[in-house]
Amino acid sequence: MKVIYDKATDTLSIILRPGAVAESDEAREGLILDYDKAGRLVSIEVLDASDQVRQPQSVEFALAAAE
Repeated sequence: MKVIYDKATDTLSIILRPGAVAESDEAREGLILDYDKAGRLVSIEVLDASDQVRQPQSVEFALAAAE
């Protein structure tokens, strides 16, 4: 997984898997879901990220506790 924040365009991209985007869907205004030919989610794009995400330029990773 790769997370990219482009300050110039204020876009946050979360790339989940490699592959070409075959179709995109705007799930809601400013939230784009990209799919490959098999219908698998490839990436998520957040437009106007600084309005929608707190600190889009930073990433925090957390592991879920094992039960």
